[in-house]
Amino acid sequence: MHFLSPLLESYIANHSEPEPLLLTELTRETHLKVVQPRMITGHFQGRVLSMLSKIINPAYILEIGTYTGYSALCLAEGLQKNGELHTIEVNEELYQLQRKYFDRSDFGDQIFQHTGDALDIIPNLDKTFDLVFIDAQKVNYDAYFEAAITKTRPGSIILSDNVLWSGKVVEPLQKGDKATEALLAYNEKLKTDPRVETVLLPIRDGLTLSRVL
Repeated sequence: MHFLSPLLESYIANHSEPEPLLLTELTRETHLKVVQPRMITGHFQGRVLSMLSKIINPAYILEIGTYTGYSALCLAEGLQKNGELHTIEVNEELYQLQRKYFDRSDFGDQIFQHTGDALDIIPNLDKTFDLVFIDAQKVNYDAYFEAAITKTRPGSIILSDNVLWSGKVVEPLQKGDKATEALLAYNEKLKTDPRVETVLLPIRDGLTLSRVL
């Protein structure tokens, strides 16, 4: 589902910060070499992530779901000088592609890759994260949130991607659609969870911003 016309989407992108050349190259290589390239963050949402990170100016960022590294590079733009971004990806085949672009960026020595199940990795990260970005298996969003919030502080921001799920969240739930069912429950949880205050932004496929209280 397109929430805005292609003409409006183009206008928005053209009147936002331009996409860095490195990210344009990463997008091209992702489309050439990786399955499901539509999963890449993209220009406009990438600039939104970059701006939010710059406003927050985090010392520590946690990303759950690296894919090819586009969103990690956007989030890293707001890191403090000696800050760290820890990104987790279950698909080990993407590791070298991610690393190539991380090392070509200005943040290569600040980005730490972890390969495996985020629910196994997060408990072993000895950091308090100022910014968390969740963009992995939708059926596990609640579990990712619960694991991540234990590693935050009051004022930390947790971002959750794809929470509108191509508009399926407002359509009749199809039998066996576990991802949509999980996102419906997750969106309701964030709205009512007393540990956070939340706003759902209609950016691309839906981006929820939750502030830890």
